Amino acid sequence: MISIEKTGKTVDDAVAAALEEFNATKDQVDVEVLEESKNSLFGIFGGRLAKVRVTMKQVTEEKTSAPIGADEAVKIISGTEEESALDMVKVAGSSEEADMAAKEFLKNIFAAMKIDVVMEKFFNKEEGSTVFKLHGPGMGVLIGKHGQTLDSLQYLTNLVANKHSEDRVRIIVDVEDYRERRKETLVKLAQRLAEKVKRTGEKVVLEPMNPYERKLIHMTLQNDPKVTTYSEGEEPYRKAVIDLK
Repeated sequence: MISIEKTGKTVDDAVAAALEEFNATKDQVDVEVLEESKNSLFGIFGGRLAKVRVTMKQVTEEKTSAPIGADEAVKIISGTEEESALDMVKVAGSSEEADMAAKEFLKNIFAAMKIDVVMEKFFNKEEGSTVFKLHGPGMGVLIGKHGQTLDSLQYLTNLVANKHSEDRVRIIVDVEDYRERRKETLVKLAQRLAEKVKRTGEKVVLEPMNPYERKLIHMTLQNDPKVTTYSEGEEPYRKAVIDLK
């Protein structure tokens, strides 16, 4: 099962943050309260944030009619053999046909997962990429922790689209605008941590991120005259670091 831990001023705030990341409703998750919030003395001493662990519920209906749970989604998407994934659709040479191959592959994945998904296709002229936006109930299962499941789905979709494409195409797969919300979260996080580094003089090491998210951290702070950023560690555990110049 996929779980995340969140903190907030209250238990409800922490749960709300987790639900936003999962893009799920409260009836689709189990909530475990790890720590209750505690008011500080005179607004200064002894305050404590509430902390919760939120877990996506497993599907209990019969497999013949029910959508699969988070564990099965990860197996289908992340655990798919690359060659098997490429064989799931017939791909051809043009970028238009590559887009069609990507769409067919995604439809096959969702059929295997027994979930109903509405797909919208857009073209991002600035980045030169095709964007598939996915909508539907219970879509948090396609996102995973910090978007890991979504990244795996996007990776396999690009393999399919580019197998025989004459010109390399770039496919972006997004679920309920998760990537834009994640981008806004990371930009705010980078700015907040940069201020902390300036205030304390101590470097901050962020959690492991994929290359795109690390690049976003670097770009957000690249013009800050007081801090510098760099990456350390090996994939998939490579981390962005914020430090004083």
